[in-house]
Amino acid sequence: MYKIVSKLLIYGDMDEDSILMQLSDIFRCLDEGTQSKEILTTRIFKQVKRILETATDYAFDKNLWHNYLTFLLITNENPFSITCEKIGASEGSVNYFAKNDFHAFKELFDFDFSKVEELLEIDCFSRISNYKSIGKPELMYNKNVSEKVRALSERLETAKDENEFFDMVTDFYKAYGVGMFGLNKAFRIEECGDNDIRFRAINNMDKVLLSDLVGYEIQKKKLVDNTEAFVQGRKANNVLLFGDSGTGKSTSIKAIVNEYYDQGLRMIEIYKHQFKDLSNVIAKIKNRNYRFIIYMDDLSFEEFEIEYKFLKAVIEGGVETKPENILIYATSNRRHLIKETWNDRNDVENSNGMHRSDTMEEKLSLVNRFGVTINYSKPSQKEYFHIVTELAHKAGITLSDEDLCKEANKWELSHGGISGRTAQQFINHMLGIQA
Repeated sequence: MYKIVSKLLIYGDMDEDSILMQLSDIFRCLDEGTQSKEILTTRIFKQVKRILETATDYAFDKNLWHNYLTFLLITNENPFSITCEKIGASEGSVNYFAKNDFHAFKELFDFDFSKVEELLEIDCFSRISNYKSIGKPELMYNKNVSEKVRALSERLETAKDENEFFDMVTDFYKAYGVGMFGLNKAFRIEECGDNDIRFRAINNMDKVLLSDLVGYEIQKKKLVDNTEAFVQGRKANNVLLFGDSGTGKSTSIKAIVNEYYDQGLRMIEIYKHQFKDLSNVIAKIKNRNYRFIIYMDDLSFEEFEIEYKFLKAVIEGGVETKPENILIYATSNRRHLIKETWNDRNDVENSNGMHRSDTMEEKLSLVNRFGVTINYSKPSQKEYFHIVTELAHKAGITLSDEDLCKEANKWELSHGGISGRTAQQFINHMLGIQA
């Protein structure tokens, strides 16, 4: 195996601790006779356990070795795979090296473990080549990854040579992308030292759709129109959703990502204390073949907080323009985002009947950088009852509308007042009682 892995060029920069590199080293030690059978068996079992752990995480099935190799191929971000993601496979010279690598992967797919198993008196590789998963893909947080890996793995098993292998992998890159951005909808960022950041996939994102949000049709249409323009490559604006709490602002954005994921829309959630990293985030995603929403939930600033200056510079005003594949969507309970005080009026100037405050202008300038602002106001009682009855019908609650409204009225009086969130919490309560 180590002789095959040594042929990898484009895909050869894997971490030495990766399963494939560790197995290669084990097989080298086996050939050279530098370690005892007992030590080699223990090392092999450790790597097989890692394969099983990966299979459990992603509900892999049948041939776990093939699933693992496929997972490597579709998560390896290198100049070749990223170029294929953007423009597909071209006729460039790099294809020669890529096909050499795919020839090696084809050999790894067809690798015969029987001699090793016989020599070490083990059968683990035979077991994982015909494996029945106990996990159900539909219950997995990583369902997107599971389905794509399993489907491509089964296709690659049928490849006759490296040319067919090449076509199948590059077609996948063009259709779905490569790495975590190709396999997931939403991400968070975390610092990793040396003023750098890395992305973490959000695997348990709410599966809500816009149709699940009852009412707010005008608001949803504004959001849809702007997002559709964005994913289709037309001009679009940054969006601020503001208004009362519990009215569906955050739900609308999550639903938008779910609706347009198949069209290449991705979301990166970022918190206020991470605004200093915005430039790093943009640098890492500006050349990818996706449309990114940088999502800021419950955005607001106290008088003493200055993080909004980072945000202003990124949206507009910095030397480097914001890439066309990035928009900022934010939610806030405050219309102007930044808390205003009477002290802000101390520098008001009067000139020919005009009043101007530098402090107030600076604070309001942030909100003016959002081209679309959408107001989500608290529903009236009639609208609240409509939301309750619609949610109840979808949930299969059999209570009459009249009785539902009576119970919903009692609920909101003792649970935070009228809002869409209160309505959903009431429905959850009723489902619990009904069950």
